[in-house]
Amino acid sequence: MPAGLAEDLISIRRDLHQHPELGLDNPRTQQKILDALDGLGLEITLGRDLTSVVAVLRGGAGSGRAVLLRGDMDALPVAQDLDVDYASREPGLMHACGHDLHVAGLIGAARLLAARRDELAGEVIFMFQPGEEGPGGARIMLEEGLLDVAGVPVVAAYALHVGSAGERLGTWYGRSGPLMAAADEAVIRVIGAGGHGSQPHLAKDPVPVACEIVLAMQLMITRQFNAMEPMVLTVGKIVGGTKDNIIPDDATLELTLRTFDAEQRLAAQHAVRRLAEGIAAAHGLSAEVTWLMGYPVTVNDATEYAFLRATAEELFGADRYVDMPHPEAGAEDFSFVAEQVPSAYVFLSACAADDPLTAADNHSPRAHFDDSVVPDGAQLLAELALRRLANPR
Repeated sequence: MPAGLAEDLISIRRDLHQHPELGLDNPRTQQKILDALDGLGLEITLGRDLTSVVAVLRGGAGSGRAVLLRGDMDALPVAQDLDVDYASREPGLMHACGHDLHVAGLIGAARLLAARRDELAGEVIFMFQPGEEGPGGARIMLEEGLLDVAGVPVVAAYALHVGSAGERLGTWYGRSGPLMAAADEAVIRVIGAGGHGSQPHLAKDPVPVACEIVLAMQLMITRQFNAMEPMVLTVGKIVGGTKDNIIPDDATLELTLRTFDAEQRLAAQHAVRRLAEGIAAAHGLSAEVTWLMGYPVTVNDATEYAFLRATAEELFGADRYVDMPHPEAGAEDFSFVAEQVPSAYVFLSACAADDPLTAADNHSPRAHFDDSVVPDGAQLLAELALRRLANPR
């Protein structure tokens, strides 16, 4: 890596960490990216409905192909509880998921590749994306023409994500196939008829019916779906009633469903609807089920993942790469890209604690990311683009 680049990338990361921004509107982060890319000879496109940055690097040896590299930009509504001299200056906001490291790493990849432009056998698209934590900036960027911006087919896409716990610092980890879950939300409204708490037989009480639905959904997971195909269903919110002696007209459940297969995803949604409506009807009530479709399953293409792993092991050593035995139930909107382009996504430990197993994990107000890994992330992304474009496949 060129002298001074690592230090500059870490400086960029720490500046971003002090000024986190949420959702689709990240104007300061966008400007920081534009300033950092200035002078590299990139073709820049800014988002219309979000503050994205898409930069195209034209290779010196055109091949009619492009590779996409992605880094997400947005932070979280988390109040930081970490004593570092570059802590967030924005009350209630924090880069608790490490996206500031992702931005700095992608800037580094752009600088590394711009310096080797003549060696590039094609084009590289740098995707700086807001809204990964919601409502899904990747989908919007695709709708705004992300994959067409270079004017040639995108043959592969790559992304990485840092973690603050679980593995020792500098460890790469991933798996072929399903890597992260689809995440969908449902709102179940159980509709009854209110009345006095002393005379429940004259009312239609939705509260015990809602409770029965919660328990029945857990039984549904274990009895209607293969135990070898993981699924997570969590009811995170129950709302019903205003006072102890008043039976309400309705009660509402809000849940998250995490699945790892497209067919299983739809089957589980149908099962939840059937169960809620059936239990309510059995008690003389009704239920309305509304599904809010979230991010799809993130699936690593077998060939692209094998290529990514081999590249990482060659660059950093096989002792720094770990296979994930199972996918994780978190969700990621890079999945929208992976549905359209053969893709590979990998994790990189930025754990700053001595014991990764007890360290505060991503999204915690105490999540601590060691930014010494930023140059490694930049190097891997750059090498993936350089080598993949050289490989006609």
